[in-house]
Amino acid sequence: MRLLDVQAVLNMEKDIQGAGPPNKIFEEPGNCPASYAILSHRWEEGEVNSDEMGRLTSMDEPNRNEVRQRAGYNKIIKSCEQARKDGCTRMWIDTCCINDKNHFESEQAINSMYQWYHKSQRCYAYLSDVEDSFPTRQDFHKYDKTNGWPAWFSRGWTLQELIAPKQVEFFNKDWVYIGDKESLAKTLEIITRIPVEVLKKDRIPRHFCAAQIMSWAADRQTTRVEDRAYSLIGLFDVYMPKLYGVGKNAFHELQKKIIEKNKDHSIFAWNPKGQFGKLGGLLADDPSYFRGCQEITKVEDDVLVKKINRDQRLWQRGYQTANCCINGNTQLSLLVKYHRDSESVFRAVLACQDYHEEPITIDLKIINGTSYKIPAAEGVERSRPTLGTLCLADSAPYHDEEHHRFKLDDRHASYYGFTRRGTFPCESTGDIVKLSSLTNHLVNIVYANDDGTSRFAVVLGYYLGQVFVHVAYDECSAGQEVPWMHFSKRVYDMLWAAPVEHHAGSGVKCAHLPGSIWDARVIWYAGDAQTNVTVDVGRCPGCCSGPRERTTTSNDRYGLDMPGLMKTVHRDYRLRLDGKDVSFCQCSGQSITTTAMAILNVTATYLRMCTRLGSILRMQLIAHRSPACPVTWMYCIASKIDVTRVSHSRTTNSSWNC
Repeated sequence: MRLLDVQAVLNMEKDIQGAGPPNKIFEEPGNCPASYAILSHRWEEGEVNSDEMGRLTSMDEPNRNEVRQRAGYNKIIKSCEQARKDGCTRMWIDTCCINDKNHFESEQAINSMYQWYHKSQRCYAYLSDVEDSFPTRQDFHKYDKTNGWPAWFSRGWTLQELIAPKQVEFFNKDWVYIGDKESLAKTLEIITRIPVEVLKKDRIPRHFCAAQIMSWAADRQTTRVEDRAYSLIGLFDVYMPKLYGVGKNAFHELQKKIIEKNKDHSIFAWNPKGQFGKLGGLLADDPSYFRGCQEITKVEDDVLVKKINRDQRLWQRGYQTANCCINGNTQLSLLVKYHRDSESVFRAVLACQDYHEEPITIDLKIINGTSYKIPAAEGVERSRPTLGTLCLADSAPYHDEEHHRFKLDDRHASYYGFTRRGTFPCESTGDIVKLSSLTNHLVNIVYANDDGTSRFAVVLGYYLGQVFVHVAYDECSAGQEVPWMHFSKRVYDMLWAAPVEHHAGSGVKCAHLPGSIWDARVIWYAGDAQTNVTVDVGRCPGCCSGPRERTTTSNDRYGLDMPGLMKTVHRDYRLRLDGKDVSFCQCSGQSITTTAMAILNVTATYLRMCTRLGSILRMQLIAHRSPACPVTWMYCIASKIDVTRVSHSRTTNSSWNC
């Protein structure tokens, strides 16, 4: 670790053509003044390392010119020029002030990075993809790959580089000043989800819990998997050895260090309501598992004890204190309660709470003496014998990989020009989608029409042996030009935070696409190893106002027909009009005209067929309660999907096409 002598660097650039011994541009920290400036930036092509910077004047002219033409060298010169303007005599830049070939120095740099930024007099945040002023609104056209904001906000390392310094100044690609952390605090909160309270200080207040801090990093990325953990070391003030090649274990190790230091229960609160997430160990594999945890707050031990003592019902309901350990080392205590039907399943209360001040709980299952995290279990009531020490697993047990297959039939959607645009988070191009049976998996498949004005997502999931199928529409207008990937991410995040649904083996879901005439539907039938899914698009008659509820299908006499890949059972439907039975064949085009009737709830029907799919039945019942107050009732009689009441003009004759 060393600092750049600002004047020496600028003199070197000025006299670079002259001969002679190389200038001494580096100084050790012990010999440097207390004030220095520091650069925060994204590593891109053409960075200059410490060795190249130190040998620059002694290089032959072709190599020296090659280095000087790099974008990374320009950042060094511009940073030093800005530091000189601000009265700083020293500059720290990670690309050239750390010797990456020295393992000890590199490890020390990673663990002290937060302090280097915290102690700096000024931090220059260089936004290489911003052409003019600081953006105040998402722009998916300019920043289509980084959620509509400059790429600097998508990188893992820049999180601590935003929080740690006392003063952060932003510069665009031409090194023009465009704002600072204090004046842009509200906009930065929108971009990063970091509260203004944190941005206006140079440290994280003590009352912020681990889950909250992790949530700020949920959507950030690093080139190396291990750096997802190493980039957060300073935020939690822990020390970790630098080991590349260990993958997600680095993030597991970080969480253990946090527990050892703070005994912070919120580190277990990822996926707080038992929705979609990783099944297995108590430790998350990645900061993205903490998405949606920004509202979780820590409950101090003394406050938790007071709450427990005040609410004796906790003890009356069978809760007890259990000592826990992770891999036999990290020790902590949890308030737990057995499942009513099993002595191997229990619920633990964490020392943290959600936005409504409700306690966060997690459910655990003991397998071969080790406790693993499972989704929310029902029926946690009965008390059991006192628990001994619980051994908590940090990761899922090893199993041979198993999959559940989804067979997709989306040929019907293409009839109206809707085609598959892509999948998220994993790619899938064929008709078969495989999801893991051991870890909870969720995949979005986005469909859009030819001009991109209407789109929807079909969501497939497999959760604890249960199939999850959903259809979601895009609320954004076509004029916003939001890429399909960002729409898919929004759907993914929404369902990540949605409660788990307990589905029947088959069903139908429907969604109206806003601002269009289109209706999107999914129909599925689940087997033990494979689920057949049909995707359909049809013209909406105008009776839809949004997503409809799921409808369970069956092959009984009064159930829905099973279209597409499922068994089709045809039926006719009857309605009594004016004391007479009127029969409608599903495939008919009959029209019935009746005179207006004054009796209550006299009805007629409008049967709308599902184009090409067969026969998901919808009926419109039109009733005149009285001559003075005509009304219309919309029903899905067979499927009982929804009920909508709309006004209907009074007429002497009414006609229903069937």
